[in-house]
Amino acid sequence: MDLRKLKTLIDLVSESNISELEITEADGKVRIVKSEPAAAVAPATVMHVAAPVAAPVAAAAAVAAPAPAAEAAPAAETGHVIKSPMVGTFYRSSSPGGKAFVELGAEVKEGEPVCIIEAMKIMNEIEADQAGKITKILCENGQAVEFGQPLFVVE
Repeated sequence: MDLRKLKTLIDLVSESNISELEITEADGKVRIVKSEPAAAVAPATVMHVAAPVAAPVAAAAAVAAPAPAAEAAPAAETGHVIKSPMVGTFYRSSSPGGKAFVELGAEVKEGEPVCIIEAMKIMNEIEADQAGKITKILCENGQAVEFGQPLFVVE
């Protein structure tokens, strides 16, 4: 495997929430696992902070929990969500300064490209999996996206 690809993979794993990545290609197999020391440090820090301030932490968790649910619920109620099929960088157009594949309010057909996600220096066109009107664009151009992250809402 090319060293540039390997470095890109390592960067993607280190910048994302995934802890392990395994890729098999014709010329070999690569497995990248985040190191354990970072995971061991986090619980100690959380325990130290949570012990003296248990009530505010619980209250903060209670406040934080409804917010993501409230954001996700309207998206599910108002239309179909097109999600990222991979980890990478989100681009609205095929070239810098180029015309975006779709704009807010645009009608899309099933199978029509709506964006590009760059992963390992490969540009992957993401297609609409349902026809309809784009009602929300949930990512910014050049933003890193995770697997399963909502990109668009289609009604």
